[in-house]
Amino acid sequence: MSSLWITENHNYERSCMITCALSGVVANRDQCPAIPYTPEEYAAEAKRAYEAGAAVVHLHARTPDGAPSYEVKDYRNIYEAVTAACPVIINFSTGAVGIPVEKKIAPIREIRPAIGALNMGSMNYAKYNSGKKNFVFDFVFANPFHEITSLVETMKENGVKPEMECFDSGHIGNSFPLIDMGLLEPPYQFSLIMGVLGGMPPTADNLAHQVRLLPPNSDWEVIGISYDQWRMVATAIALGGNVRVGLEDNFYVTSGVMALSNGGLVEKAAKMIQDQGRKVATAEECRERLGLKHR
Repeated sequence: MSSLWITENHNYERSCMITCALSGVVANRDQCPAIPYTPEEYAAEAKRAYEAGAAVVHLHARTPDGAPSYEVKDYRNIYEAVTAACPVIINFSTGAVGIPVEKKIAPIREIRPAIGALNMGSMNYAKYNSGKKNFVFDFVFANPFHEITSLVETMKENGVKPEMECFDSGHIGNSFPLIDMGLLEPPYQFSLIMGVLGGMPPTADNLAHQVRLLPPNSDWEVIGISYDQWRMVATAIALGGNVRVGLEDNFYVTSGVMALSNGGLVEKAAKMIQDQGRKVATAEECRERLGLKHR
């Protein structure tokens, strides 16, 4: 009976894929001691996430002292350490501010992970402190069409699946020319990012609205930021989507309780999935479902 309620992009009888974003590039160990810096630490965190139920890990590279890195060698060292530690699917970030597009795409071309993140539009990107009545940071995250096209062409040439990161409804629409040009192939993978100031506010109504805008044959996940993460995770599970958790997006397992590892965040997400009667998708399932060609 319940199968009669399933509609396009709302298949809550399908298993739910968990992605874990291990580190990001902004936060540091002063804020959360579990953030990995070295390849060995990335590998240990990836293994914890995989064993807790993550099918995919999303990677931003760092140097061993924790500084953000866009160098192929740092991506390669992390990639090799993670793939040696567990059979999780690898997703490389290409998001950066003030970095030439050729530098952003080089790790994709040289290493060829299974998935490459593709930011789908430009936006104001800020964090506001209501107590101090000022902005913690404030910049423009520029992703013009010529850069998006260059990135997705390189991904297609190298057999890397684009994961379209959309911070607002208009970013979903930006995928339509790429589909028309034959640069994207179904199933289309979307990440709907909720809670960044300058992007879509994190409400259940807004997430449902964005899902309705997706093209047919889309496999989508929600990325809830900071304290909004768990509410958005619960909504995505109920709507038949997938979820992303991890220390890049949120440090806390629950209010005031900091995660001891990425594994703790994945473990909570897995329980939430099972509590709603869905299964946690394995890495092997997701490779087949998304048609992935690489690790």
